[in-house]
Amino acid sequence: MGKTGLLVSYLTFTIALGAQPPRQLGRIDFPTSGSAAAQSHFIQGMLLLHSFEYDDSREEFQAASRIEPGFAMAYWGEALTYTHPVWVEQDAKKAREALARLAPTPAARLAKAPTEREKDYLRAVETLYGEGGKVERDVAYAEAMGRMHEKYPDDLEAATLYAVALLGTCQHDRNYAVYMRAAAVAEEVFAKNPQHPGAAHYLIHAYDDPVHAPLGLRAARVYAKIAGSASHAQHMPSHIFIAMGMWDDVVSSNVASVAVADERVARKGLAPDARNYHSLLWLEYAYLQEGRKEEAHRVLEDLARSAAQSGSSRALSHLGQMRAFYALETGEWDRLSGNFDLTKGGVTAATAALMAQGAVAVRQGRIEEGRKLLVQLRANLSGRAPGVTEEAHHAGAMPAAATSGAPNSSKEAEIMAQQLEAILLQAAGKRDEPLQLLAAAAASEDALSFEFGPPMPVKPTHELLGDMLLAAGSPREARREFERALAKCPKRALSLRGLAKAASQSGDAAAAQRALDDLKSFWQGEAL
Repeated sequence: MGKTGLLVSYLTFTIALGAQPPRQLGRIDFPTSGSAAAQSHFIQGMLLLHSFEYDDSREEFQAASRIEPGFAMAYWGEALTYTHPVWVEQDAKKAREALARLAPTPAARLAKAPTEREKDYLRAVETLYGEGGKVERDVAYAEAMGRMHEKYPDDLEAATLYAVALLGTCQHDRNYAVYMRAAAVAEEVFAKNPQHPGAAHYLIHAYDDPVHAPLGLRAARVYAKIAGSASHAQHMPSHIFIAMGMWDDVVSSNVASVAVADERVARKGLAPDARNYHSLLWLEYAYLQEGRKEEAHRVLEDLARSAAQSGSSRALSHLGQMRAFYALETGEWDRLSGNFDLTKGGVTAATAALMAQGAVAVRQGRIEEGRKLLVQLRANLSGRAPGVTEEAHHAGAMPAAATSGAPNSSKEAEIMAQQLEAILLQAAGKRDEPLQLLAAAAASEDALSFEFGPPMPVKPTHELLGDMLLAAGSPREARREFERALAKCPKRALSLRGLAKAASQSGDAAAAQRALDDLKSFWQGEAL
């Protein structure tokens, strides 16, 4: 039995014996006017909120309000669970309903808060769910939390909520200036309370790109220990690890994350969609980078079983991406079992799967099959079905109307269509045409806002262009493309292989050896 199975079995066994350990979620100091019994649930709700465990957080805030129906901050906390700032999700309707259970109007709700500080928290959340569109309200809320941070400089909760609210104003855009402002606030909290789950969490989000990732390594090393009972907290360190190509650490983080999520599913009797599909995807990708094909296949089949049970768009979105990664990294498509309508998972995932299937078919000499798959891919794109966004991968709790669709989705799908078209052109003996098409696609990909995690498009265009330049006898140009791919996806196995080959063919044996040594430092698959 693998590490995941052992951990799940152990946790399930202890629960069956009634020996469930106390939840490890971190430590915060957030005094309110609530009774001791209500405050206990309130603090648990806040700890879970900081780790984006929104459903469980909501249960704790609701427990607090049941104990003390007039406890204004419990309703405030419940309302906050309906905004997921980093994932650009919001269900304002349900948040307003939660606030209305405290009192019917903002003025009446403010009257329920006995202190000026609690009134300020309520005023801020009223801004978040008040008049105007989502983007306008998100910005106004961040400004309100900024004022609270200035007014109550010793209130670490005001500071951390301000930090994550700043991240939420970016709306899918990797605005580095805003990200660094959020990081600066979170760093202050982390220095004052090294056990604060929100501070560690938000620092990871602020730093999870290849340039800034080393700054987030300190938080990544401790967050899973701070909030070990939260599946998302187990996963989050891998945002930094993947940005640095630390594949063993990516594997460990997501093995633990899946185990904690599956224990929760078993304990609460939840449906398959309560599993952490997001961590399964990252786990499969990390296994593939290390050449651990069989482990990657087992993770993929695990997700396929859940997708067959649920049939949800969220499950199928992950399945489409995971199939694409597996096929492109291993050259195997026929090994993938099950018949799924991946279009139900959104245009991005369906396109990724078709592109990968087509690329493998062409690689194996089945050119006509590749052409048919491109026709099918283009037909799907013409319908422009909305993609399932990155943020919807995490929780799956928000209705479609509450999410803000990622602007990258349709562009990524178009780039993958161009990739398959270029592959087919090269197979038809064309030289300049596919290279020109991929150069344009690479420029389009570079113009997209940066997204953390496994690459999307699933085959980085610079890497594919490097492959084609090698085949066209242009190793020096190919080397530049592989280096560009590695700048965005550090220590990606196929890019390192390509770089080593390109450097060797262009006469730079030392550079070729460095790339091979880098690859050998983590590779666990068949001999290179």
